[in-house]
Amino acid sequence: MFEHMLLLSVYLFSMGLYGLITSRNMVRALMCLELILNSVNINLVIFSDMFDNRQLRGNIFSIFIIAIAAAEAAIGLAIFSSIHRNKKSTNINQSNLLNY
Repeated sequence: MFEHMLLLSVYLFSMGLYGLITSRNMVRALMCLELILNSVNINLVIFSDMFDNRQLRGNIFSIFIIAIAAAEAAIGLAIFSSIHRNKKSTNINQSNLLNY
């Protein structure tokens, strides 16, 4: 079970990293970032269950990461909607609105 969950986490992380590097769409980049954070959550919970049975440090860190991911998604989508309203594009390369 431990090895399967680690393989799932590695697969999610690599898929998210590949998507983040190659993505030109802002929404896809945010989704790939969420995949990376979810793979970290899986690792924290698995290692906490395996090595730290009495104290729930991994689970508590996982809850903090979920809260940070929710805030990141809200702020990222707000920035995305603002850029889309002004530029009419979701391409990362064309969004130089924040450079001014």
